[in-house]
Amino acid sequence: QVQLVESGGGLVQAGGSLRLSCAASGRAFSSYTMGWFRQAPGKERDFVAGIAWGGGGTYYADSVKGRFAISRDNAKNTVYLQMNSLKPEDTAVYYCGARIASGNTYSPGDYAYWGRGTQVTVSS
Repeated sequence: QVQLVESGGGLVQAGGSLRLSCAASGRAFSSYTMGWFRQAPGKERDFVAGIAWGGGGTYYADSVKGRFAISRDNAKNTVYLQMNSLKPEDTAVYYCGARIASGNTYSPGDYAYWGRGTQVTVSS
């Protein structure tokens, strides 16, 4: 199993940047595919970005392509989400997820482990 703790959220003005971190504990972090999702009030949890276990394969939701970047440091058991050019519609609770299986997936149901989330609020 793996335990996940997100950090780095906060309040930022439109056009600003934030860097989210997700620290993992437990065995074999480097074996997990990792993803970031977000959930706004009253809405479903939506895919944001994913990264393969080795870090070489990344993929993004169309809404964040060119603005967000996912990365991981397996030596530190941490995955990051660099968010630039933030917009008010990026406001949500951001969650980190982990899954054993490889391959790209956009469904939160395919992730076995979750953190508790970190709030990101973008003001206009």
